[in-house]
Amino acid sequence: MASMKLGSKTDGFHRDGNTWYCTTGLPSDVTIEVGEMTFNLHKFPLLSRSGLLEKLIEELSIEDGSSVSVLKLNDMPAGAKAFELIARFCYGIKIEMTSLNVVSLRCAAEYLRMTEDYGEGNLIVQAEAFLDEVFGSWKDSIKALETCEEVLPFAEEIHIVPRCIDSLAMKACADPNVFNLPVAGQTDAQSQRDVILWNGISSSANKPQPISEDWWFQDVSFLNLPLYKRLILAVESRGMKPETISASLIYYAKRYLPLMSRQSSFDDANNGNPWATVSILSETDQRVLLEEIVTLLPKKRGVTSPEFLIMLLRTAMVLHASPSCRENLEKKAGAQLDQAVLVDLLIPNMGYSVETLYDIDCAQRMLDHFMSLNQDAALSTPPCIVEEGQFLGGPDALQPLTMVASLVDGFLAEVAPDVNLKPSKFEALAATIPDYARPLDDGVYHAIDVYLKAHPWLTDTEKEQLCRLMNCQKLSLQACTHAAQNERLPLRVIVQVLFFEQLRLRTSISGWFYVSENLDNSQNPCGSLELPKNDGSHQINSKGRTVGVDDVKERVSELEKECLTMKQDLQKILKTKRSWRIFSKTFGFRRKLKPCNSKESCELKEPEASANGLQNHENGGMPQ
Repeated sequence: MASMKLGSKTDGFHRDGNTWYCTTGLPSDVTIEVGEMTFNLHKFPLLSRSGLLEKLIEELSIEDGSSVSVLKLNDMPAGAKAFELIARFCYGIKIEMTSLNVVSLRCAAEYLRMTEDYGEGNLIVQAEAFLDEVFGSWKDSIKALETCEEVLPFAEEIHIVPRCIDSLAMKACADPNVFNLPVAGQTDAQSQRDVILWNGISSSANKPQPISEDWWFQDVSFLNLPLYKRLILAVESRGMKPETISASLIYYAKRYLPLMSRQSSFDDANNGNPWATVSILSETDQRVLLEEIVTLLPKKRGVTSPEFLIMLLRTAMVLHASPSCRENLEKKAGAQLDQAVLVDLLIPNMGYSVETLYDIDCAQRMLDHFMSLNQDAALSTPPCIVEEGQFLGGPDALQPLTMVASLVDGFLAEVAPDVNLKPSKFEALAATIPDYARPLDDGVYHAIDVYLKAHPWLTDTEKEQLCRLMNCQKLSLQACTHAAQNERLPLRVIVQVLFFEQLRLRTSISGWFYVSENLDNSQNPCGSLELPKNDGSHQINSKGRTVGVDDVKERVSELEKECLTMKQDLQKILKTKRSWRIFSKTFGFRRKLKPCNSKESCELKEPEASANGLQNHENGGMPQ
């Protein structure tokens, strides 16, 4: 720590209780009261250095006429502690000026008007010269800025605070490796041991390690909120990266908001956690600090992680922060919802009338904000579904929507067991995601199934309304198999699942024959295709490539068995829920279902004017 020594005389002061005496042997002719302390001094040393004391003593001598003058300096910056050092300076007694007392001495000197008019090398000039030295050091500047808090009005008036903040901002924005700036938590002795010289050359084994961009976070976290805010604005104006500013704000918030640092690890406590000794602020002070942190967050999207934003949002709900603060956090978190994980959305309900365990309305507002920012970009490149789980066109624009769709489906499945969750809120949250944002509807089907299981009292109409949230054509084979046997689903939904699965099987069978035919034609362009023998042997063409015709037949046989099993399941369901006559009238079937074989169709007949616009196949025979 930098220091400056002034004066040459030995100590000539002694203290008795709350009274200071000067032991020069001469009787005291002036008494100065500063707060609760009393100083019995002499007029001449004080008059020769201070313009204010000269004026006050002269005025008091004219009015009173007594030999001993009594002055009261109730507005003295830094109080009796600073005046004691100034009194020693006036007597020429040795004092040491450091970064911890230079601000208070400079403010007190300004208050007492200790200019060059009252002696060469007066305290104002000496303090200013030492301040220039202090501003050249990071650690001394931090200490000086911390001491500005007790004399803030005076320090602002003589521009100490702005100069100190500018000095710190310049160093924080500079490369610490270039300017050899100190690392937080490292002592000067450690820094000196890191550089070992041998014939003027540093040892390669002890070269200084590169310093990360967060080297200054811990030092500035000791500042109070107004000074820290001014420092953040200063580094921002100097062009510091928003990511670094956001990281500093996170560090500062976790230091003073207990709810933000509740996940501190056991290792942090053992390794000297810097937040362990921080005094806990009152709830009002925490609320003010949180609201200020939110206003300081960089506006650039993606700079602050959604995890921290939602953590701030939870804390804001607990501390009852202003509605504008919570709305700001919801919009910031909602804009980056594609980067969030499920645990981030599970925000406990802090409302006065708690209906559900988690705050569904907050999740809905964040999702609405995300959709308002991303839906226009996605609609500009409309997708086309080619196969199960694949998009054609605009994959980059749809990627955030797809990630959020998966996140929302997982959130719905997590909150679905809550018996207090109303169907309208569940439906509104699921319907916010457009259909084209889900490559597969397995996630929303799982959420609906969990909700139906936890709410068995729902009517069939309500169940069908919920099931409209999923597209039966976009269910995977595993989900279709589960849905076909799910007694919680309405009958109409089960029939739709079975019908579309049959269409998918028919398409697969046709595709196998189409591939086989093309493969055979490509191998025998002149019609020299030999039929496979009864023993199942494979034909070998001129290029030595084999064609697995038997494999194709085996696959077709497997698909036929699956189709037959699905038809049998459908017949069981129809027998248990309604008669075949009602079913045939409703869905337009005119003949009894028959088992599948290799010569007949494995599909359900559909009326000519079906809801899905599918054509009725009169002869459903599969290609030979």
